[in-house]
Amino acid sequence: MKRIEHTVPMGWYQRKAHEEADYIFQNLLPKHGLKVREEQLRLCHEMLDTLWGNHIALCDAGVGIGKTYAYLAACILQEKYREKSRGISETSCRPAVISTSSIALQEAIMQEYIPFLSRILLEEKLIRIPLKAAVRKGKEHFVCDSRLEQRLLAIRGKRKNEEQRQALRALRTCYDMDQVHGLSGFDRRLVCVPRFCPRNCLGKETCRYHRYMERAKGAGIHFQICNHNYLLADASHRAKGYRPLLSDYRALVVDEAHKLPEAAGQMCGKTLCHDDILELCFLLEKEHQGIRAGRLKSMMKRLFQVIAANHTFEQGQRVAFRQTEECVSTIKEGAAFLFEMGRRCRGSVSKWIRDRLEEAGKLLCCFLFPDRKYILFLEQDPQRLPVFCTASREVPAYLQEMLWNQGVPAILTSGTLKAGAGFGRTRQMLGLSEKERKRKPKVEEYVAESPFEYKRNCMLYLPQDGKRLRHGSREEAAWIAEKVRQLTCATHGHTLVLFTSYSLMGSVYQILRKSLSFPLVEVWRHTQEEIMRFKKMNNAVLFAAGSCWEGVDFPGDRVSSLIIVRLPFAVPDPVWEAEKERYGNLREYIDAVAVPDMQKKLRQGFGRAIRTETDTCVVTILDHRAARGGRYYEDVLSALPPCEMAESIEDVGRFIGKRKNIDYYM
Repeated sequence: MKRIEHTVPMGWYQRKAHEEADYIFQNLLPKHGLKVREEQLRLCHEMLDTLWGNHIALCDAGVGIGKTYAYLAACILQEKYREKSRGISETSCRPAVISTSSIALQEAIMQEYIPFLSRILLEEKLIRIPLKAAVRKGKEHFVCDSRLEQRLLAIRGKRKNEEQRQALRALRTCYDMDQVHGLSGFDRRLVCVPRFCPRNCLGKETCRYHRYMERAKGAGIHFQICNHNYLLADASHRAKGYRPLLSDYRALVVDEAHKLPEAAGQMCGKTLCHDDILELCFLLEKEHQGIRAGRLKSMMKRLFQVIAANHTFEQGQRVAFRQTEECVSTIKEGAAFLFEMGRRCRGSVSKWIRDRLEEAGKLLCCFLFPDRKYILFLEQDPQRLPVFCTASREVPAYLQEMLWNQGVPAILTSGTLKAGAGFGRTRQMLGLSEKERKRKPKVEEYVAESPFEYKRNCMLYLPQDGKRLRHGSREEAAWIAEKVRQLTCATHGHTLVLFTSYSLMGSVYQILRKSLSFPLVEVWRHTQEEIMRFKKMNNAVLFAAGSCWEGVDFPGDRVSSLIIVRLPFAVPDPVWEAEKERYGNLREYIDAVAVPDMQKKLRQGFGRAIRTETDTCVVTILDHRAARGGRYYEDVLSALPPCEMAESIEDVGRFIGKRKNIDYYM
């Protein structure tokens, strides 16, 4: 690997940090069996300059770059040399924060990446003390021992799902509920650490949550690892003058940064679901208000049933609220009931329970008297009941004020920050566009292309015989089913079929389930269980939608054919309509928002195809708009890495035949 030349003028300590980065990536990591590429080292240098200069960096890092080692090394070296230049000891340094979207990535950073780096850097005497990290989560992720025992007592002798019962018992030895499988959402809410712990709690001395907090806030922590919601909750606490959730930090890394606007939307918005009401009823019963709890449960159950009857839902989609006479009158009645109950309970229940009754009433009132600040819509919970949702129109400004104006250097990284020609859409969503930034921390943009040999190992097939058929029609489902059948036969199974619609997925599955000779797996709600079942099969076909477009790994031959049924344009919904209002006409909106969002989603789906250097895969897009001469042909090609192009199904079969050995067909 050639030496990386740096163009940024550097002082002595900054230069030493860059020289040490060269040594770590060119000598140390390869010595311990890791393959290091020039792109990874260059990315580390760019990140180090960002932290040193108090800037913000948008880093689009392709699959296989190794961005986690790049930003960890940059944070370690910045701490070591910048603080040394100021005469600050290693034990007095402020930590860096790493914010992610997924628990799996948090666990990998905590259990694999940081311990490995700590060990090899200590062996080389590049650091003097071991690297320490703490995972920071909200109270709702941890079990309250007192509430757990109350819940176990309450279900004793009663009918209860055995898996859920065993999960509750497992919490006696595992206080982190994310580590226990099979817990129901209702049980999680009842046994988690409460928002306000009673001062006279008898279990305070032995409380596992308190001991965890003491360790997490202790001295010598180099990294605080949290999710995006916790990061934003900490920022909100600081803005309101409350006690921060995180220790003061010197640098921020936002991994899976494409998920940050969604998390900000959740923080700015509000929701009310049936489980919220059941939890309120349970809390009222605990405070000897059983009659009122029963009346609340009955009233609100009717409300949710009326709203469900007046709306049509598709899984995972937002639905505009319909102000029918029945819906409006039922919501008025429900809101009045909540306010009246809160008033009548004064003096007999805790203030925070009364506050929650009032908050629920106010949220329902939003649907009676809409506020331009919020976008109103409904979603569907796992029990097929509606969820009342409000989303803020001011997410970019919120992120700008909460995070980017605080003077902390930040690295935002993901494999899908860039769309088409640049980062314009990402900047706009994150509050980093030139128009929306009042203060101006310098924002850098870096692209580290994946080192995988896509041109050799990946074939892109855009069928020219695609038909423009009515979405959701029988003809469309039949045409897609026939194409899927041909492709799975050409690749001998080993196929992932990604849909943008659950109803279309169900229709195609029903057509093929008896005619394909390969095992078929369909993912609806129990995503992880079905994916694990698919991984245990040799040549199955997985039908998936929703969350399966990203965050799932199928390395090796498990997925050698990826079929994308439609280009993943966002389905028009209330949030889509609200954003469209900001643009002069539909064409401006499509160019500025719809196409870049589609390109990023397409890259996420495409990323399921090649997960390692040796993977080989055919990627097919059945949407006629993606074919040569189609409306979005150029947009598709600019979103994806250069690949060998197929002209026919026969090309697909020949490609697989050349790349796979005899075991693949057994």
